Amino acid sequence: MTGGYIALIIIALAFVSVTFFLIILFKKVMKLIDSINKIIETTDHTISVITKEVDVLTHQVDILLTKTNALVEDVSEKVATIDPFFTAVADLSVSVSDLNTQSRKLLTHVSACTKTASKFASMTIVGKHAFKLLKNRKKKKGS
Repeated sequence: MTGGYIALIIIALAFVSVTFFLIILFKKVMKLIDSINKIIETTDHTISVITKEVDVLTHQVDILLTKTNALVEDVSEKVATIDPFFTAVADLSVSVSDLNTQSRKLLTHVSACTKTASKFASMTIVGKHAFKLLKNRKKKKGS
């Protein structure tokens, strides 16, 4: 066995060992690629399911928004019909407040008039008694 023959055997063994390790590497890479493909398939399936569910939810949300818009419009119309009522109630409140103010003024005036009338009545009664006394005196003097 010559040196060239030994070198050829070493090269052949190196080539076989490199090929063996490359085969192992390619097997592992293929397993990794298979795992990645399974993950991608699962992800695609999950995304398609989620997309379908989101489509259903989107449709339901559209329906709900349509109903909500109709409800808001209905409430706005009803509030518009109630607004004159509240305006009338506010006007009535102002009128009642004015009436209370005028009633207080009238009661103050009536109270003042009552005091004056009471004084006048008292003076009239005193005057009647004084007139009676004077009349009785004249009668007594004249008799």
